[in-house]
Amino acid sequence: MYSYTEFDDAFIAERNAQFRGQVERRIDGSLTEDEFKPLRLMNGLYLQLHAYMLRVAIPYGTLNSAQMDRLAYIAERWDKGYGHFTTRQNIQYNWPELRDVPDMLDALAEVNMHAIQTSGNTIRNVTADHFAGAAADEIADPRPVAELIRQWSTDHPEFQFLPRKFKVAVSGAAHDRAVLRAHDIGLQIVDQDGAQGYRVIVGGGLGRTPMIGKVLYDFVASEDLLPTLEAIVSVYNLLGRRDNKYKARIKITVHENGIEDIRARVDARYALIRPQFTGVDQQMLARIEADFALPAFKTAPLDAYDAAYAADPVFRAWADTNLHPHRAEGYAIVSISLKAHGATPGDATAAQMREMAGLARAYGHDELRISHEQNVILPHVHRSDLPDLHARLKLAGLGTANIGLISDIIACPGMDYCALATARSIPIAQEIATRFDDLKLEHDIGPLKIKISGCINACGHHHVGHIGILGLDRAGVENYQITLGGDGTEDAAIGERAGPGFSAEEIIPAIERIVMTYLDLRREKAETFLQTYRRLGLAPFKAALYPEAKADAA
Repeated sequence: MYSYTEFDDAFIAERNAQFRGQVERRIDGSLTEDEFKPLRLMNGLYLQLHAYMLRVAIPYGTLNSAQMDRLAYIAERWDKGYGHFTTRQNIQYNWPELRDVPDMLDALAEVNMHAIQTSGNTIRNVTADHFAGAAADEIADPRPVAELIRQWSTDHPEFQFLPRKFKVAVSGAAHDRAVLRAHDIGLQIVDQDGAQGYRVIVGGGLGRTPMIGKVLYDFVASEDLLPTLEAIVSVYNLLGRRDNKYKARIKITVHENGIEDIRARVDARYALIRPQFTGVDQQMLARIEADFALPAFKTAPLDAYDAAYAADPVFRAWADTNLHPHRAEGYAIVSISLKAHGATPGDATAAQMREMAGLARAYGHDELRISHEQNVILPHVHRSDLPDLHARLKLAGLGTANIGLISDIIACPGMDYCALATARSIPIAQEIATRFDDLKLEHDIGPLKIKISGCINACGHHHVGHIGILGLDRAGVENYQITLGGDGTEDAAIGERAGPGFSAEEIIPAIERIVMTYLDLRREKAETFLQTYRRLGLAPFKAALYPEAKADAA
């Protein structure tokens, strides 16, 4: 993984010292909250319902055991003993005291971490496929270019005050595990005539006006990528609407102007700025790529794994659900679920963070990843080590075998924490998970992605959930709308609204009716919920959701 240079260390130290002075002035009253707000947002600090919240960047979701240990220390030292992993591969601390935040940032800097551009109208944390560098279906590791984009975008003087926040995601595989088409810019590594480059997708996004991104260029050569990105963001910076924050994202800019007009504008801007890129970026990329060299994979017999798989049904269920194919012989990618039934999705205690750090040191070549699905990944684990690893996960409360299943729910913090939320998300996720655990149907149901947002901003990605749930306020009462058929992969689709919403008391039975209808209608056990929905459409599920409407129609 990327190792900081002297420049990086000095840059972070200067930023932290600057913010420490700003915090001191806020505490002594020299700065009002209105004056302090843009300064704190530049350093990832929000003011939420009950306390400040610090969002720490985990660039493209990659970290090592020392960094995970440090996140655990910060949770214990300055928060309430836990952290919350987000859909942007970051971690949030929900209870810091303002006076402690500079110390938290200094502690992060000691392990090459920071909170810069995790908020505000800037280019946010660059995300990537959480299986990057390990996936069997990968063309190339996208993390080096993600790091290059991070360096290019950090404190870029032209892009510190964009019309709205701006999100970039990168993937190196044909199968999209990074939700590329729901980002402002999505980059997919592709091969063309033996050359490696990037498919560039623009104008995706969720929120109040969900849109699937459009292909701007089918192929951009590696040496042309940064000037292309600069041209895109420059065009958006000029055209993006600042009169209405709800219409300020690049998706609206693309929609209002059309993809052909945007392409022409980007081409013109690219022609002007391309001569400024003299190849230094490619030299930097080569240096970065060296930091991402693969570990020395070991060779060992698989007897222990085979024996455990044959003899232990709990291990077998976990292996079938939480392991994914690896590029190296004898290895597997391990997804650690942060979705134990009844737990808060994405939360990990300090003790659990330390255990995951220890597992990375012992079995995982000292690498961890955070997924946009709010789980933790050990990307490189030899199968011979999996029985011991699984035993330790169970003891830590991290052994739930539910990756990709109905209880592996993405949920935003909702009204329990967020000042913008209009409904609770966490209790709904917990109740769904425990309900289907009680029914013992989870593994029979198979792959099914439920995503929950507590407001129209869609931080829970509900629009691209196979089942999406949006919590709204209806005259002071929580009301939950359901969408069906969403998809965040290469076949991206926005879910279709099923009909009127449900109360908090009604939403769990409603989800149960949807799932039971699917089980009745699927052709065979191998047919997933999404496949069944695409075959039959909304009608049978709507009839199950609203039996009173069906009766009235009869």
